[in-house]
Amino acid sequence: MQALDPNTVYSSSAVRAAAFDDSPKPNKQISELAREVASEFSSTTYAPSMVRGIVQLADFTLFTLLGWIAAHLASGGVMFGHEIPLLLSMIGSAVFVLFLLSADGYAVHDLHAIAPQVGKVLGAWTLVTVLFLLINYLSGTPLEENRSWLGLWFFLGLGVASAVRAIESTLIRRWKSDGRLERRAVIVGGGKPAADIIQTLEGQDGNDIRICGIFDDRDDDRSPAIVAGYPKLGTVDDLVEFSRLCKIDMLIVTIPVTAENRVLQMLHKLWVLPLDIHLSAHMNKMQFRRRTYSYVGKLPTVPVFAKPIANWGSLGKRLFDLFFATFALIVLSPVLIVTAIAIKRDSEGPIIFKQKRLGFNNEEVVVWKFRSLYHNQSDQTAKKSVTKNDDRVTKVGRFIRRTSIDELPQLFNVLSGTLSLVGPRPHVVHQQTNNRLFEEVADGYMARHKVKPGITGWAQIHGWRGEVDDDEKLKERVQHDIYYIENWSLALDLYILFATPFKLIAQENAY
Repeated sequence: MQALDPNTVYSSSAVRAAAFDDSPKPNKQISELAREVASEFSSTTYAPSMVRGIVQLADFTLFTLLGWIAAHLASGGVMFGHEIPLLLSMIGSAVFVLFLLSADGYAVHDLHAIAPQVGKVLGAWTLVTVLFLLINYLSGTPLEENRSWLGLWFFLGLGVASAVRAIESTLIRRWKSDGRLERRAVIVGGGKPAADIIQTLEGQDGNDIRICGIFDDRDDDRSPAIVAGYPKLGTVDDLVEFSRLCKIDMLIVTIPVTAENRVLQMLHKLWVLPLDIHLSAHMNKMQFRRRTYSYVGKLPTVPVFAKPIANWGSLGKRLFDLFFATFALIVLSPVLIVTAIAIKRDSEGPIIFKQKRLGFNNEEVVVWKFRSLYHNQSDQTAKKSVTKNDDRVTKVGRFIRRTSIDELPQLFNVLSGTLSLVGPRPHVVHQQTNNRLFEEVADGYMARHKVKPGITGWAQIHGWRGEVDDDEKLKERVQHDIYYIENWSLALDLYILFATPFKLIAQENAY
């Protein structure tokens, strides 16, 4: 087994490539204490960077709108002899946001206090108004042409922004009291290293890290049941199940200097989780390259894995899904209607076939498809893959499977949020090939669940769809899915989405 070299910069692919004789075992039932703690952290949290960005966007939009309204209620918005109220409103709003940024006016931990926020808004907005007056003077524009506009915009902006700040402050106070603005962390590894991490995190000002518990494979004096007031909730295998029952953001792995192999074994099990994973670097003896350090609060860490699609990426992907799924449903509605009629006339049974599959974070989701098999021969568990000339497939089913029309009802899954348009294809729970579970055949199979599954994906446009009748086909799918996860971008999603119709027409391995 490869040892951990303190002078080596590790990547997710390097850790995945390390050779292990032991494959992850199925998770046992976690303890009642772990289940109880998980229930306390089941609510969704809001990333501070997202909250800060949304407040900034709201300010820019609000002041731009108020500037445009002021220009229509009073004469003004003139500069260099041209009437351009919308452009000037946008410039003024952008400068206002920059002034507030320089005054630390978007620090989430300060947004809950109304009075200081209103004071910063007044100061920044006054500076913007003075700046406009100066530009007005230097440009030679008569003040009378902008006096009414600037005055009305100033008072409108101050009044409305103060009211909006009061609402935002109330929301943020409520979110803070509910624990929705905290970053939830789990410590992997117990004993004194875990105690040092906890003391470092809890001793810093403005701490937003909430420690949810400790997991450690050891059960001896080096790893007591209680560390710095936090209970040990189970082993690393238990942590995989625990993370699926609650909303946590990161894992912090302690690094005893003499236990490099144990750390690698931990990472091999944990990299399948959709979480940020950090190696603690708070011990002086661990000398990593300085550029690899990151900080969780004031705790130096070495980031090993990052959540693939988070914060703004997650929001962008969701908006992408909603837009294109809605557009596709409108455009393809005649195809959906004709297909539904054809299925009903061709054979008895429901039009829609519903099946449980594994989704994001290994959670079960119900996926919709047009029924393509005879109703009395439907296979909910997919124990037998559909093969060429399979007599279970109806006449209509053969056509809609070959053209992938049977997948179109999954657009409703996309709208509901259980699927994405692009991502690894969701497989049936406990699906097998040659009497072996998929996760037993392909190393890293469970990592496919680090992102939301999709209707189409990188593997599908490269020909890896249809029947899985040998190990290599599954391994190729998994490798393509992992490539997609590690290289995700909206541009890649767009490419896959538009390439799908052309790629599927040329493929003949869907029966």
